[in-house]
Amino acid sequence: MDLARCIDHTNLNPEAEPAAIDRLVNETIEHDFASACVSGRYVARVAERLDGRTPLTCAVVNFPSGLCKVDVASIEATIACKDGADEIDIVAYIPHLMNADAESARAELSEVIAGARAVRSSVVVKVIVESAYLMKEADAATAEKRIEAACVACRESGADFIKTSTGKHPAGGATMEAIALMKKYGETLKIKAAGGIRTYDDAKRMLDAGADRLGCSSSIAILGQADSAEQA
Repeated sequence: MDLARCIDHTNLNPEAEPAAIDRLVNETIEHDFASACVSGRYVARVAERLDGRTPLTCAVVNFPSGLCKVDVASIEATIACKDGADEIDIVAYIPHLMNADAESARAELSEVIAGARAVRSSVVVKVIVESAYLMKEADAATAEKRIEAACVACRESGADFIKTSTGKHPAGGATMEAIALMKKYGETLKIKAAGGIRTYDDAKRMLDAGADRLGCSSSIAILGQADSAEQA
C-alpha cells in the first residue's frame, strides 16, 4: 500500500497565510499525497500550482460547523469547483444526524452536491458527519442508528465518501468504532478518517479498520515514522 496516496495533506488553520499554503502544495507534490486540502480562499491558488498534476485540489465546504444555510453552502461548493477543486469535503448539518433524520440530511446534501456537479461533474464529494459527536455519551443502539442514518444520507445524496470528522469538534476525531459502523452501513461509500491522526500508528489503525483515505496535517511526520517502521 502506498501510504502517501491515502493521505489528504491538510492545512485548515484559520491563521494560514499564502506562504504556508504554498509550502503545503510543494509538500503534496514532493510526497505525492492524494490531495492538498484547504479552505475556500486558497482553492484557486492550490489548483493553479498543482496545474493538472496527480495530486488533487481538495476544498472544505460549510466548514467547520455545518451551520450555513443550504443555499449558502451550495454557492460555496459551486465556487470551489469553479476555482478548480477536484474534491470537496462538505460538513453535514449535524442536528439532522443526531436525530437520525436521514431524509432531511439527504435532501440538504443533495442540493449542495447537485450545485457542485453542475459546475464540475467529476468532483469527488466527501461528507463530514462528526462521528465522535454522534456517538459520544450515546448508548450503543443510538450511536449505531445515527451512523446508519449518516451513511444513508451520504449514499443517497450521491456522495462518494463519508468522512468521520472536521478535526475541530471538541467531541474528538476518527475512531475505529465509527469506521466499523461506516463499513457496516456504507455499502458503496468510501471512508475518510480525519481528526487526531498524528502518528503512523494512528494512520495504520484507521486504514486497517477500513478507511480508504486519511485527512492529516502531520502527514510528513507520519511518512517518516512509516519509513522507520519498515526499516526496523
